[in-house]
Amino acid sequence: MQLFIVSGLSGAGKSTVMSILEDSGYFCVDNLPPALIPKFAELSQMGNGEHQRAAVVCDIRGGSSFVQGLFEALDTLDHMKTPYEILFVEAEDETIIKRYKETRRSHPLMDEMGTLAGAVEAERKVMEPVRNRADIVLQTDAMSTRKLRDRVLELVYPGRKKDSELNVCVTSFGFKYGLPMEADMVFDVRFLPNPFYVENLRPHTGLDEGVRDYVFQFSQSHEFLEKMEDMVSFLLPQFVEEGKSMVVVAIGCTGGKHRSVAMTHALAQYIEGLGYRVSENHRDMTRA
Repeated sequence: MQLFIVSGLSGAGKSTVMSILEDSGYFCVDNLPPALIPKFAELSQMGNGEHQRAAVVCDIRGGSSFVQGLFEALDTLDHMKTPYEILFVEAEDETIIKRYKETRRSHPLMDEMGTLAGAVEAERKVMEPVRNRADIVLQTDAMSTRKLRDRVLELVYPGRKKDSELNVCVTSFGFKYGLPMEADMVFDVRFLPNPFYVENLRPHTGLDEGVRDYVFQFSQSHEFLEKMEDMVSFLLPQFVEEGKSMVVVAIGCTGGKHRSVAMTHALAQYIEGLGYRVSENHRDMTRA
């Protein structure tokens, strides 16, 4: 089991870190009372293994006895021989105060301390023992969300290949049935000669060899495929750097049965060869 205990200063970015972990496959629980951490770890190790990667957030919202309760929970985890890492998220006082003013949220210690600056200072003192015990300290002042995401994923997946995080769905469709609303890119292949008008090819689809051979016997088919390949080979790394996890490429012809299907299949094979995770879909291929 891999368990991350995320803690740190309010306003430093703990929620963002948890969102990143959740998006990357971790089972996450926010604001878990420290006393429940050992039970959470025990339950996560049960079942068929779907919760073997887990993360919890524990912080000052747990009350004045939070630190003592957390350390008692960590001692229990050690006794259980459950591996864990503490990820402490922090930022400078000025950064935290600015973020609170922008979001207009209330600091957990605001009522007790009376001022935002006083609340931030008091929390930093309370959290110092947790910071000292942390395995990883993340300073988020100068980090954009994208850089924070990259840093967190480097920590939890050392040596990861960024390309493998991007899922690419290549789908064919028929324009007469409407555009796929989820598409990030749309290509139109209605200019290509249409197998629909070849009587023995009409009942078949672009996944059949005869239709594919017909579509790709024309030079413009190969040229257009090469242009699509050039486009996606440029764009996909940019999407990876931007932090996207899913990209939908749609290729359309009139009915979505012949030309778009053949092109979609060819492009999906090319993208898979680039090292991305690819799914191939043919939305309208079986329509009458």
